[in-house]
Amino acid sequence: MSAKNHSFKRRKERVRVKLKKVSDRNRLSVFKSGRHIYAQIIDDSTSRTLVSASTLDKEIRVTAKSNCNVEFAVKVGKLLADRAAEKSINLVAFDKGGHKYHGVVKALADEARKKLQF
Repeated sequence: MSAKNHSFKRRKERVRVKLKKVSDRNRLSVFKSGRHIYAQIIDDSTSRTLVSASTLDKEIRVTAKSNCNVEFAVKVGKLLADRAAEKSINLVAFDKGGHKYHGVVKALADEARKKLQF
């Protein structure tokens, strides 16, 4: 494992452990691959996913080479917030998954924040 990957994994776990200890809120977790963006709201007490959204969903899916950009992050954030509102989930803790709060992650969070309280 390269030093870069090792640092990323340590940062990701450090953030996740802090969120689990401190917060009694559900966790909004973000994962980015090279082509897609995934976001889910997880109840850590039961280890269950309550709501999820990604660029693979029917409402968002487009046959583009990469759907991992700010435009699609906004769509994923909006879809996730709408689905959470349907299940009356409004308080979440944001888990950026070890990524910088910049670009795609920031766009998703800003859009989700319109209906969810972080």
